[in-house]
Order: sequence, then C-alpha cells, then structure tokens
Amino acid sequence: MSDFKELVKERRSAGNFIPEFTVSKQELNEIFELVKLGPSAFNLQHTNYITVLDKDKKEMLQVAANGQYKVLSSSAVIIVLGDKNAFHQTAEIYEGLKLLGIVNKQEYDLMVNDTVSFYQSRGEEFQRDEAIRNGSLSSMLFMMAAKEKGWDTCPMIGFDPIKVKEVLNISEQYEVVMMITLITLGKEKVESRKPRGYRKPVNEFVTYI
Repeated sequence: MSDFKELVKERRSAGNFIPEFTVSKQELNEIFELVKLGPSAFNLQHTNYITVLDKDKKEMLQVAANGQYKVLSSSAVIIVLGDKNAFHQTAEIYEGLKLLGIVNKQEYDLMVNDTVSFYQSRGEEFQRDEAIRNGSLSSMLFMMAAKEKGWDTCPMIGFDPIKVKEVLNISEQYEVVMMITLITLGKEKVESRKPRGYRKPVNEFVTYI
C-alpha cells in the first residue's frame, strides 16, 4: 500500500481482531525501523515501546484494560511509554554530531547545556507533558507504518495505567502514553466493523489567518 491518501483512508481503529494471526518480531522490527525516523523534540527520542506477545501477559493486560477482548485477540499489544527524563541523555544523543565533525566541542557543549537547561527550568509538569506529546507523535507513526505493512491497530485509553505499570514492572520514569497508551495490533475482523464515525468538515477545525 504505497499511496499515502489511500493509506490514511484505510487506517481504522479496529474493534475486533482475528485471534489466529501472529506477528513476528522481524515484522515488528520493520515497523519500528520506520517509527524511529519520526520527529521528537530536540531529537531526544522520548518514546519507548514494550511489545507484548506473551499470552499470559496479554491476559493480565486485558484485566488492566477493563476486560476488553481485543487486548487478548490482538497479535501484539504495544505499550507506548514517554520518558520524562529523556533530556538526561542529551549529551549521549548529540555526541555523534561532535564525532562526525558537524559541530565542534564548544558548539556541542552549548547545545547540550541549552537543551538540558530548557527542560530543567520548566519543571516536572512540562517534562511529563513532553513525554506525552512526543509519545503521541510516535504512536501515530507506528499505526500508519503498521497499516502500510498490512496490520490493523487500535489506540486505547480504557485501561488502568497503574495496573499496566505493575504488570510490566514499568518505573515511574515513564509515562504510559498509550495501552496508545495501549495499541493493539492484529488483523481486523472486517465483517464486524462499524461505519466510520462522523468527521468534522475541514472548515470547522482549521482556521486560516
């Protein structure tokens, strides 16, 4: 599926999956190779993914997601995490620019200091918001990349983030952005698909000045 317009039109939030389909780590890695190219503030790459293929873990996540069957019937459950402390890795992430001679040491030190200071000065609430913003951007790219590979997804917010953290032993450093927040991934059972919901006309949500 190479046509972008068709890709956007065909991507749906799947409400039901065919349980028999499995997805390989190789196929998932092909998706993540595209996802890693997505935008992130200051190139800090705030987003981390936990990919759950294990049936027992999926059953536990189904409980955390209020018993929703699609968690269990999906081929994989993708937990999207935003790193609230991503700015702590600034020096490491920017080091390649210095090693390649794109920036000199003085420019490198200035870039690192400016980025770290930017996050530190705005406090924990901003750091959490940044984790969610960047995780959300990455999540959307994941869903589009998955659809391009022939996989259907469903972003979910109906879950208990504390229970999800307990099931997967996720530290407080990370904000659960999406069980997308939770993304389920699989092959949609198309015959049970409902009509697409109402979408506002462009002139209702876009303003030109």
